[in-house]
Amino acid sequence: MYAVGSFTEISWGGKTYPRNNIFSFSATSPFTITGWNPNVNGEVNSIALTSDCSHAYIGGSFTRAGGAAAKNIAYLRTYNNTLVKDWAHSANNAVDTLVRTGNGHLLAGGAFTSINGSGRKFYASLNPSTGRDEGYVDFHVSGHYVYPKVGFNTTHIFNQQLSPDGKHVLVEGVFTKVGGKARQQIFMLNVSGTAATVAGWSSPEFDGSDGNVPGGYPYQCSPDQPFYIRAAAWSPDNSTIYIAANGFHPWNLLVGSYPRSGLCDAISAFPATPQAEVLHKWINYTGCDSLYSVAADISTVYTGGHERWADNSSGCNFPGDGAIPAPGMGGFHTSDGSLLLNSAGTAGRYTRARGIGADDMLITSTGLWIASDNWKAVTCGGVNHLAGICFLPYP
Repeated sequence: MYAVGSFTEISWGGKTYPRNNIFSFSATSPFTITGWNPNVNGEVNSIALTSDCSHAYIGGSFTRAGGAAAKNIAYLRTYNNTLVKDWAHSANNAVDTLVRTGNGHLLAGGAFTSINGSGRKFYASLNPSTGRDEGYVDFHVSGHYVYPKVGFNTTHIFNQQLSPDGKHVLVEGVFTKVGGKARQQIFMLNVSGTAATVAGWSSPEFDGSDGNVPGGYPYQCSPDQPFYIRAAAWSPDNSTIYIAANGFHPWNLLVGSYPRSGLCDAISAFPATPQAEVLHKWINYTGCDSLYSVAADISTVYTGGHERWADNSSGCNFPGDGAIPAPGMGGFHTSDGSLLLNSAGTAGRYTRARGIGADDMLITSTGLWIASDNWKAVTCGGVNHLAGICFLPYP
């Protein structure tokens, strides 16, 4: 298992290990920390591995990695602590997300306007062997969100997820046009052909194609959170997309407008039909608490943030009628979005200390991994002192 972020040491098993922003450990008990220590001197936002796990691509905001100069993107050997120097390694701004496709492309997104010698802005496909722009992504990403009192926001790509069948990628960020098509918050990319193309999948619930309320959809959130679709996940059968959002509430609806509407501060499900405009299958509201991560298996959608409740469409910073305690994370039925309950039926089945939020979730064959901040004493699944990373195994 490989983990990245912003940290200077790892504590595990009664020992402390100096590690700057990146480390690896055994994915099975006793989860031993390895000696891999490429010592990256700034925040690492994303990591992608080669198929044999002998090398790692990393993106973030840094100037050195693996003992050498590297600017915001790097290719590291995982069997020692060194940078592959003949792989291009320079982006002029942060690289926020990296994904390897099954057909041999490395998709990089971020705030950059040039990367590894290319003038490609915000999103590029890099040759996994050289790091150079290979032209597989040959379209423009542009625009930012404009509406009354909106806070500063600028074009960038923030996150992405490869579908289980390897044919599509979901991409989240700040943009209004992608490949000549109107898109906001999230778009779907077809990566099964000889060139990446923007799929027809979208929704007026987040792209504004049917206008705003009244008559349309409240597709814009609070002015201080104009980018709100922070993460997405695919169902294992590729049929459904689950979206985790912050955003507080729609800017043009009163906080006290109940029941809630729109996607702000909620987990939602949408059909994944690649060439269609779609509407949500279901939405479950936190009641004005942010969600930052989501993952799904066959039966359950898991989401994390700093939420206090679920089923809270009638409350904002208080539990409205029907609200159920679900602090820090939740598990939801894939069929209808209802919260999985504890044995007493009084709260969510899963709990996690809220902190600032759960940044990432990863489903493996053995269970659910959760990456969190370490603000205050973090608990996960009822166990204390699991700041940073926790694991919930399948029964």
